[in-house]
Amino acid sequence: MIDVVTVNWNSGPQLNDCLDSIRSNNIGKISRVIVVDNGSTDGSTEAIEDLSGIEVIRTEQNLGFGAACNIGAKVGSSRYLLFLNPDTRLEASSLLIPLAFMEQAGNEKVGICGIQLVDERGEVSPTCARHPTLGRLVSSALGLDKLPGLRGSGIRMSNWNHCDTRKVDQVMGAFFFIRREVFEACNGFDERFFVYFEEVDVAKRSRLAGWDSWYLTEARAYHAGGGTSRQVKTHRLFYSLRSRLLYAFKHFPHWQAWTLVAVTNLLEPFTRSTWCLLRGDFVGIRHTWAAYRILWRSMGHILRGEGRYNP
Repeated sequence: MIDVVTVNWNSGPQLNDCLDSIRSNNIGKISRVIVVDNGSTDGSTEAIEDLSGIEVIRTEQNLGFGAACNIGAKVGSSRYLLFLNPDTRLEASSLLIPLAFMEQAGNEKVGICGIQLVDERGEVSPTCARHPTLGRLVSSALGLDKLPGLRGSGIRMSNWNHCDTRKVDQVMGAFFFIRREVFEACNGFDERFFVYFEEVDVAKRSRLAGWDSWYLTEARAYHAGGGTSRQVKTHRLFYSLRSRLLYAFKHFPHWQAWTLVAVTNLLEPFTRSTWCLLRGDFVGIRHTWAAYRILWRSMGHILRGEGRYNP
């Protein structure tokens, strides 16, 4: 009934821990566990090859998160798909509760579910967000959503403690539980989003098609946060900025997309540097400007709406 898809890129021992948690908390509803390896070089895939019930697909290169998820999704045929980050660990409730919720009478139009994610201290992480608008993206770009009284002005729902179940605009892709019919109706993840915003885009398109997204606080899982992207902070920021602009040109009126281009390129590097300076994060300033140099070199690709870009 559930196909679990995990994308691995140099996840180290986190991948093995994630798979152990899946096998330990299998509720008898998992049809397949598929690991799509995006050209890892750290030996993490070799460490799981002998695990029973695990299917490994090697892409031999890093195709990006969305593209790898699409490959994994095509392998199975179960009614539900769970896209799960390798830096997560499931608990007993992690699968049972969202599955029961989706199957419950009256929830036929619930297309996507997320659950409560906690960090290593057991604290609840904010994992839900609002659909991006120009105003919300500008607020986040300029750091206005960090100011007292404006914390709810950005995309992230950081002014909510994530301790009650509710319908939301979108849930984080670290635990992305979706009906296969919804995923296929959206033609999967848009592979132009190399990483970041691919689940935002699917949530937006599914909402436009009449499906809802829900966040369930009764179920929980551990999520380290950052995952393998911690290894490449400069590229993480670059891909986040790039995906944001691709999303704007896909979903916003052109004048709004161009406004966001101007804010992102002309103002945001300075506001980001200011916030880093206030925190005494001088390394962060270096990463910021390195990411923006890559972004500026790639603007032609972004404006043409092209797919994968190699920095």
